Amino acid sequence: MARILIVDDSRTSRKVLRNLLESNGHEIVGEAKDGAEGVELYTSLKPDLVTMDITMPVMDGIEALKNIHNIDASAKVIMVTAAGQKTKMLEAIKYGAVEFLAKPFEADQIKDIVSKVIEK
Repeated sequence: MARILIVDDSRTSRKVLRNLLESNGHEIVGEAKDGAEGVELYTSLKPDLVTMDITMPVMDGIEALKNIHNIDASAKVIMVTAAGQKTKMLEAIKYGAVEFLAKPFEADQIKDIVSKVIEK
């Protein structure tokens, strides 16, 4: 299974994602509360996959995605979106996001998307 880094400013969202991903056999190697911390942890942990919230303080998910792709062009980043973020989603695709997860999280959706991304 995959080694995953969760980047989200919401402690609740990180906890829900951690529980869902671990219940599917994945290892959570780290958690970050903003994009800057996420980039730093990506560099040190080298996870197989990152889940990245779009809207965060300090550095948003789009900026963090750009930074991670500058470090590792093959990085697999799944963006986490809330309703009404279509413009941000298009921007994320432009900068290399491989997939999207919508809040509120649905266990089956997460399982399917993560499996699909890992198999790529």
